[in-house]
Amino acid sequence: METDETSRLASELRLAVGRVTRRLRQAHAVGDISLSGVSVLARLAADGPDSPTALAEMERVRPQAMASTLAQLEQRGLVGRTPDATDGRRSIVAVTEDGRAVLAERRSESVQRLATVIDELSAAERAALAAALPVLGRLAERL
Repeated sequence: METDETSRLASELRLAVGRVTRRLRQAHAVGDISLSGVSVLARLAADGPDSPTALAEMERVRPQAMASTLAQLEQRGLVGRTPDATDGRRSIVAVTEDGRAVLAERRSESVQRLATVIDELSAAERAALAAALPVLGRLAERL
């Protein structure tokens, strides 16, 4: 049962997370990999090779949008395609070593920016942020 307080909290959370995401995204160079591209690279690096169809489902995007994202990543040499061993009509996409390097560099930049700002918080604010992380993780999984 949604209350006014729940709606307010949801609105403020959405606004705050959006601002953090936008500011981190703005810190990267023009022409850098899109947020969706980074998400696909991260998924492939963590979970291993997969089909474009499965990636589209997991990323909750249309197959056409995934095809576009994968084409951009492939053009830059960040992912590679091989035929599916069980079904030659399908392809399997895997992150390349260059893709892993780009992902690590991008993560490092974002983590450094966040760490610099977190260092400026009070001990109580850092503790509150740490306590909220498990809840934020559960929210992300349930959305």
